[in-house]
Amino acid sequence: MKKNTEIMINVLLIALLLAVLFILERTIPSTSMLFTVLKKGAIYALVAVSMNLLNGFTGLFSLGQAGFMLVGAYTYGILTIPVDQRPNVYMYFEGGIVQFALHPVIAILLAGVAAGIFAYLIGLPVLRLKSDYLAIATLGFAEIIRAFFQWDKLGPLTNGSNLLRSYPSYKSVLFYFIFSGICIALIVMLINSTYGRAFKAIRDDEVAAEAMGINLAHHKRIAFVVSSYFAGVSGALLAMYQTSIQASMFKSAMTYEILLIVVIGGIGSVTGSCISSFLFIILSEWVLRFLDNTTYIGSFQVPLLRSGFRKVVFSVIIMVIVLFFRQGIMGTREFSVSALLGKKKKAKGGEQ
Repeated sequence: MKKNTEIMINVLLIALLLAVLFILERTIPSTSMLFTVLKKGAIYALVAVSMNLLNGFTGLFSLGQAGFMLVGAYTYGILTIPVDQRPNVYMYFEGGIVQFALHPVIAILLAGVAAGIFAYLIGLPVLRLKSDYLAIATLGFAEIIRAFFQWDKLGPLTNGSNLLRSYPSYKSVLFYFIFSGICIALIVMLINSTYGRAFKAIRDDEVAAEAMGINLAHHKRIAFVVSSYFAGVSGALLAMYQTSIQASMFKSAMTYEILLIVVIGGIGSVTGSCISSFLFIILSEWVLRFLDNTTYIGSFQVPLLRSGFRKVVFSVIIMVIVLFFRQGIMGTREFSVSALLGKKKKAKGGEQ
């Protein structure tokens, strides 16, 4: 009964959030920075949760997220560019070899499949490694994928080092929230399933997990492929949001940003990854922007306020968060309505 009540409360909260977003879209100009933060925050929340599935819940230290996002972004772009626009986009490659266009939603799902296939092939040799060696290997593969997609010989498919553009793009923030929300819900369901319990057992102690009959190679491969699938989906959403993509955008710095979000939110907390994603985007893309602008008070130039100072302040804020929250904002905890209500009841009981 209590569980059903909690589910109903969660559904109502989600419905309230979507209603608020719906109202905001109709009352605030679409060019507002608020929508940029909300869209990018939703995309980064999905990729952070997908990385947390691997790093936090399975204990596999992978740094290949940007590479799988690249695969997803390019798959979406290649499959959705209208046929009449392909000669303009693939102008150096005679219109490219793909001469059809799919519905954007289908292309997003296929973007995840493409990333999952790459992950399966990469995982066959790489998942034999552990700890830092696995991180270095996956980071190397991400860089190889980026160089591969920029290769001119692959130009008829990927357009080489040129931009992919003119594909469909949804402007509604509701689309990004609904799509990312469904994907995160699926990841949470996986974490709470028997597979999720096996992942946690592998994270805690591989020897004990194997003694209990858990197939380490099989479960590691599942976690790696599923994590990469949702990274590919988030890459497709990022391509849709940015309206153009190029392989040079998906550098290792992007993976480090995602890892930073996971660490700040709490390794092993889905809620933490979502909260820190929006916090990261708000600080880096909105609140601290003024620090990059040269400012004068009369004829006096305010010191330090210039291009690049925003990153300095942002780094200091991150260090402060890490110092005061050693295990991240949420640690390994999750937001729970019942737990919140339980704390309030305890507090009232203590007062009496």
